[in-house]
Amino acid sequence: MARGKVQMKRIENPVHRQVTFCKRRAGLLKKAKELSILCDADIGVFIFSNHGKLYELATNGTMQGLIEKYLKSTQGAQAEPVMQTQPLDAKDEINMLKQEIEILQKGLRYMFGGGTGTMTLDELLVLEKHLELWIYNIRSTKMDIMFQEINLLRNKEGILTAANKYLQDKMEENNGIANFGPITTNNIECPFAIPNEIFQF
Repeated sequence: MARGKVQMKRIENPVHRQVTFCKRRAGLLKKAKELSILCDADIGVFIFSNHGKLYELATNGTMQGLIEKYLKSTQGAQAEPVMQTQPLDAKDEINMLKQEIEILQKGLRYMFGGGTGTMTLDELLVLEKHLELWIYNIRSTKMDIMFQEINLLRNKEGILTAANKYLQDKMEENNGIANFGPITTNNIECPFAIPNEIFQF
């Protein structure tokens, strides 16, 4: 069954609005991550909720690094419009990925109590960014599974309701056939009556 076209207007129900925000935010961040991996692009996303909470994603490196890169590119574009940005050197990219993997491994050890020492603020910010992205994906998957289970339960409810109605109709039909009217015993001798002489002493 095809879904209807969603009207692009503010959702009035606050619960539906929050659920839609969580699902679409997770989908947007997931698509940005996929685009970065598939096309080797540096992507930064800022999202502010209606309560003012900030959600961000920097696919390669940190958001601060992307902002600095953006400022450099815009300043260079104003001074020299024809200037092209050079791609990252393979060694620099490998070092950056190694550093990110080390931070994630250190963060996992830190969370499970196996790490020694403390993490720096930058390392904690990178770990927080990845944890938020993982939470978005987990919540999105959980919401999809819950919606699928709700739809299955609704389908089962419809089937059981139809079966119940069918059985009720059958019972009413059978009661109508079996009902011959009330049986009266007035002025009818019962042939199985036992003579009173047997009980006389």
